[in-house]
Amino acid sequence: QVQLVESGGGLVQAGGSLRLSCAASGRTFGWYRVGWFRQAPGKEREFVAAIDWSAGSTSYADFVKGRFTISRDYAKNTVYLQMNSLKPEDTAVYYCAVDITGRNLVSRDRGYDYWGQGTQVTVSS
Repeated sequence: QVQLVESGGGLVQAGGSLRLSCAASGRTFGWYRVGWFRQAPGKEREFVAAIDWSAGSTSYADFVKGRFTISRDYAKNTVYLQMNSLKPEDTAVYYCAVDITGRNLVSRDRGYDYWGQGTQVTVSS
């Protein structure tokens, strides 16, 4: 079992920044990948970014490239999502998820086994 807790969400003006954290407990070994997804009201959940837990390689959705950065801290079992140049369309609940099975479905939510409860990000215009 893996428990994930997101934090760092909030209200920010357009152009501002936030850093989300995803802290893990429980089984904190043997991970393949950690991803961030988001879901806006009335929309399906969508992929934002992912990081390979061992290699550190990263993947991003096109709409966040150049603005968001995903990173990890082994010692703290924590993954971060630094979000810069935020836009109103970035408003959503942001979720982190971990892949412990290695299905290599980087941008698909069915490629992840455990999910956090989400943190709300609201960007005002």
